[in-house]
Amino acid sequence: MKLIEIRLRNFRCYKDEICVPVDELTAIIGKNDSGKSSIFDALDIFFENQELEAGDVCVYGEDKDVWITCVFGYPPETLVLDVDHPTTLQQEHLLNKQGHLEIVKWYNGALKTPKLSGVYLKALHPSADGLGDLLSLKNRGLKDRLESLGIDDAGVNKSINPDIRQRIWEARKDLLQITERLIAIDVALETGDEAKRIWPELKKYLPCFALFKSDRKSTDQDDEAQDPMKAAVKEALKKQEEQLSEITRLVKEQVTAIANATVEKLREMDPELANALNPTVVTKKWDSLFSVSLTDENQIPINKRGSGVRRLVLLNFFRAAAEQRKKEANAPTVIYAVEEPETCQHPDNQKMLISAFRELAEDPDCQVLLSTHTPMLAGYLPIDSLRYLEVGDGRTRRVRYGEGTYNIVAKALGVLPDNRVKVFVGVEGSNDINFLKEVSAILHGEDDSLPNLGQMEQSDELVFFPLGGSNLKLWVNRLESLGRPEFHIYDGDVGGYEEQMRRINSRERCRALKTCKREMENYLHPDAIKEVMGIEVEFGDDDDVPKIIAQKLYEKALDGRRAREGQNGQAVRKWEDLGQNARKQTIRDIKAKLNSTVVRRMTPALLAERDPEGEIKNWLKTIADLAGS
Repeated sequence: MKLIEIRLRNFRCYKDEICVPVDELTAIIGKNDSGKSSIFDALDIFFENQELEAGDVCVYGEDKDVWITCVFGYPPETLVLDVDHPTTLQQEHLLNKQGHLEIVKWYNGALKTPKLSGVYLKALHPSADGLGDLLSLKNRGLKDRLESLGIDDAGVNKSINPDIRQRIWEARKDLLQITERLIAIDVALETGDEAKRIWPELKKYLPCFALFKSDRKSTDQDDEAQDPMKAAVKEALKKQEEQLSEITRLVKEQVTAIANATVEKLREMDPELANALNPTVVTKKWDSLFSVSLTDENQIPINKRGSGVRRLVLLNFFRAAAEQRKKEANAPTVIYAVEEPETCQHPDNQKMLISAFRELAEDPDCQVLLSTHTPMLAGYLPIDSLRYLEVGDGRTRRVRYGEGTYNIVAKALGVLPDNRVKVFVGVEGSNDINFLKEVSAILHGEDDSLPNLGQMEQSDELVFFPLGGSNLKLWVNRLESLGRPEFHIYDGDVGGYEEQMRRINSRERCRALKTCKREMENYLHPDAIKEVMGIEVEFGDDDDVPKIIAQKLYEKALDGRRAREGQNGQAVRKWEDLGQNARKQTIRDIKAKLNSTVVRRMTPALLAERDPEGEIKNWLKTIADLAGS
């Protein structure tokens, strides 16, 4: 499941309900004390990493009830509410108007220590008498309801609760009175309600939520920094468990023997003292013998390094710990929430962090939430990721997003047009940006007259932008109105760009073209692909390279599984039998790997072999000419 929306009411500064849409990458921007941290803390409470405190209840609220709501897209296809009898959220009328899973947590803030009062689903659910309470009935109650309503039970397996509910709702489909209502799913155990089964089942599908606070400490000996390293030690020891147990037994045996012999020798001299002694061997856990610290080549530990380095290392400790928690909880996805990642970081590191977060957000199993009030960081964020917290009169708060947001954010943060930018380079997407930066670095190493696009980007001489979207800095610079040079590269397999290319090419110091091959991946060499992915592959200029490789890798894994499982492996789905979404996601993952890991294995010689006409070199020469014009 993916988080797509959070709503807060009566929580801290949010007296009235506020709604924050969430994407794969979401950046919450606002001035100090606008409520950015409160949103992250509310999510931490929702995902049960923290408890609600008395100070979390809005002092301006008319009551003391606190509501935290999370809306999830891509809900589980099936769930088991009765042993071994799967059903669906749609069949059970547990999705909201948009077909999403909306989970509401209600807290009683009137208590000295606020407590969770209930968990609900806001859903389009039957409300008619005798039809709206079926989820609360046990098997006996459902059978009685079936009978009392006079519904034909022919063909219904009355030992399966979902089947009985479906028969009742289907038989009275014109009388259900479907309305949007709250369905309790964590009712007290003593009531015996069957609905209590829903929440434990849904929790299995919730993302793992990990919050990196802006004010957390930054030493490598912090408990949280040590935890992932300790887990690594335990995992390594576990693999040697048998040998270590034998060592423990032998040492204990030998030490006990010498201790007993010592007492016996002592008895010859002082029997009274010997009788008072009882040899005892105490063993410690093996993991207590290991302490992990990170040092550089000069043996300087992390906690003695600068604050920026410490924080950068701890941020990655945080990621490692979050992934460990995700693995232990068997959670399908993870949400990284990072407050003010720019803290203590040099501007170059800030750019690096944004690039890393954007790449992380492209992982189908990850979402990234950021907060910032720094122009540098906000300037490089995609426009559609921005959520601006606007504080109005009377302590009201409003979330601004979508069209026009960049103007509001730019004005609030003071992001100004950057006169250092010499050229804008537009490509199809982030994968193409990675490809061009890596390839330009390789060719620049052989011929320094060719620009290193990554270095140009770092020095703010060049701004990349995906043609399907862009970032705040790009919009602030207002491309055409600034009259800066532009270079657009469109994939050769995509049509419909002719008019746009004509307009761009008609402008002074602007150039637009299409690749001669299908897309960037077609310029990669099969040898580089084999080195990274371990498969031999052939393809032409017009072939869909990521799809070819994805299918070949899948079939290779399938053959391996069949070899291990024998005939049972035949039941594994073929590539063609995979769902469309599963195939698309696999191809996206391969495409990302081709444009990051594989491209780094390219050499000038391999590029020349794949691009004998020097098309890529001509792109780079054109960019250099435009930047110098």
